Order: sequence, then structure tokens, then C-alpha cells
Amino acid sequence: MPFGYTGLGGLLILAGDIWAMLNISQARIGNGQKLLWILIVLFLPLFGLLLWFFLGPRGSAGRP
Repeated sequence: MPFGYTGLGGLLILAGDIWAMLNISQARIGNGQKLLWILIVLFLPLFGLLLWFFLGPRGSAGRP
């Protein structure tokens, strides 16, 4: 069985990635860092989302 993002799990990951990219675009970091984070989230959807959530800069818009 091939591994892939399908069904409800895929929709949840897509929604999370969109959330992460919106937060990245509103974050108070340099444009180069924003581009790097967005590329990470795009090319590694689940892992990039988790990285942003745990390692992204604190104090960005929309984050506690």
C-alpha cells in the first residue's frame, strides 16, 4: 500500500500548511527566512508544519 496524504488526513494537513504559510507571511522575520520556511512547508508538508509549529519564531502574528 503506497503512502500518501489522502482523505480527511490530507485535508487536515493541507489546512495546517495553509495556516502555517499565512503565519509565516505575517511573522516579523526577514524575507529570506520567510521564503525558506515556506519552501520547507511546501516540500515537506507534515514535517514542515510540525517544524514551524515547534521551531518557528515566537511572537509572530496569530501565535500565542
